[in-house]
Amino acid sequence: MNKIQVGFLVSYDYELLKFAIPPIYKESDEIFLAVDKNRKTWNGSDIHIEESFFEWIKAFDTDKKIVIYEDDFYQADLTTMECEIRERKLLAEKMGIGNWLIQLDSDEYFFDFKQFTKYLKNNNHFLTSKEHIQICCFKINLYKNVNGGVLYVDKFDKFMVATNQPKYKIGRHGKCRSIYVNSIALHDCLSRKREDLIQKLDNWGHNAEIDKESFMKKWDSVNETNYKDIQGFFYLDPMDWKTVEFMPGNTMNEVLQNFKNDKTMKISNWFLMKKNFGQWFKFLFK
Repeated sequence: MNKIQVGFLVSYDYELLKFAIPPIYKESDEIFLAVDKNRKTWNGSDIHIEESFFEWIKAFDTDKKIVIYEDDFYQADLTTMECEIRERKLLAEKMGIGNWLIQLDSDEYFFDFKQFTKYLKNNNHFLTSKEHIQICCFKINLYKNVNGGVLYVDKFDKFMVATNQPKYKIGRHGKCRSIYVNSIALHDCLSRKREDLIQKLDNWGHNAEIDKESFMKKWDSVNETNYKDIQGFFYLDPMDWKTVEFMPGNTMNEVLQNFKNDKTMKISNWFLMKKNFGQWFKFLFK
């Protein structure tokens, strides 16, 4: 009990785990990789995972803390979102109820996981509480790789990271009290090769909600020279991501380091206080 348990859902973008696992490896007690044993996505498409990936895991895992968890995660009678929620719940059970249950996606790269786990350990009382809570961090969404760097959404986006009770309702969202902490991650969500991005849009939990043709038309047209002349980048309601900015870097590690060095990439204590007070009051009488 009281362990820092991290779980990843492994699918078509499994290669990104080579960026996602190293930042969280040292501070995790165990890391679980959930893989559909029939190599299916949530919409039933086939995926192929190269054996070299598992060889990389074996070589990287010097502390023997990575667990490969295979199961039937695709269910033909469920929607993609229902498959996602089901897999997350099964994974959480495997990780062990009574521990901090942290679920990350393959394309999420933490800035400072040690700081985040320090907060969790200082609040272990939640693990024995009847109150259902979720711990939220903030992510920077990467939109598109361009010449010399990457375009990113110029506002922080919240995301649910850890919980004491895996009662997921939509993705990782438990529809419960959120506690916001000052931790940031890069979200390498849309900054992919075109064919890889289309594969993601076709197979993730939001696939039925997206106007893919309209979204891809804009994505194709944006580059490092015209991004300031265009607005509305989100894949659901475009104006939720009104504008993007440019961060230089020729590799993901270089981009990540440049974000870490950028002094503007921080969450104010006043903002956190307002968010957390609002959540406390909202759920006070529920």
